[in-house]
Amino acid sequence: MNIGKFQIGPDHRPFVIAEMSGNHNGDINRALDLVRAAAEAGAHALKLQTYTPDTLTIDARGGLFEITNEDSLWRGKNLYELYGEAYTPWEWHGEIFDLARSLGMVAFSSPFDETAVDFLESLDVPAYKIASFESNHHPLLRKVAATGKPIIISSGASRLDEIYESVRVLREAGAKDICVLKCTSTYPATPENTNLRTIPVFQSVFPDCTVGLSDHTMGIGVSVAAVALGACVIEKHFTLRRADGGVDSAFSLEPEELRALVTETERAWQGLGGVQLDTQKAEEKSLQFKRSIYVVRDIAAGEELTRENLRVIRPGDGLAPKYYDQVIGRKATLDFKRGTPFRL
Repeated sequence: MNIGKFQIGPDHRPFVIAEMSGNHNGDINRALDLVRAAAEAGAHALKLQTYTPDTLTIDARGGLFEITNEDSLWRGKNLYELYGEAYTPWEWHGEIFDLARSLGMVAFSSPFDETAVDFLESLDVPAYKIASFESNHHPLLRKVAATGKPIIISSGASRLDEIYESVRVLREAGAKDICVLKCTSTYPATPENTNLRTIPVFQSVFPDCTVGLSDHTMGIGVSVAAVALGACVIEKHFTLRRADGGVDSAFSLEPEELRALVTETERAWQGLGGVQLDTQKAEEKSLQFKRSIYVVRDIAAGEELTRENLRVIRPGDGLAPKYYDQVIGRKATLDFKRGTPFRL
């Protein structure tokens, strides 16, 4: 699949998406600084989230409207308050997208309802991302699929049959290019609950889709491992400095880490290469450092070949070591000088 100028798939370097989310902390200038930092770090895409508190929920108290989980980064808020703090004002999108494109990135967003899709279409985004918690929102899926643009969908908090059904809905509604991201919807996620061995399974279950990782763990190790298992897309939240705070800052990468992510995932992809079952051309000069049978003491014709006058040493241009035991005890038919490779 292609998103803008970037080709995405096993034959291409990993496509790294820098997710701004709410790390702008309500400041447009900080948002623009985040765009510049992502571009400088080498990210290929800048992603936003397009919603308002009212397109996600209602301002209500009690029950599941309240965030009461002791381990949650957002404990004590209700959903409406959280989304009011985290959302990116729609009037910022155009300026953010324009800056990202001018710096060589592609820019797109996650719409959270149908009105967001209409808005993003007015900005001519090149792709769409379906967030984990929206993956069962079939009306939204059909709306996005009808645009005909590439779609990336996260699998967090979903059973395999649910994400399979979501991909089917997208296909039936006209989506052609789909990427399924393995995702663990905990914030932050831990390496232990990321379960990267799911990625090859996704490749098998969704053979006509690209597969990647939406990574909420700290650091870059999990993302690098995901590439080694076949991930073609890596999505990570990023911020300028975690110490600045913000709704997503605790599990977001800083610019230096984002730069390392881009570099190391590409190295991991390069390292996959192909199947090598023979000496590579690049290794041919190194053959001299393998061992072979060498004359270590002058030998006269007719003299017995012994372990004192023949040894298996470097360099590697003598007779192969596998013949050593066969030649010991035989008679030399020629004179051999110390330091010369032994040959039959």
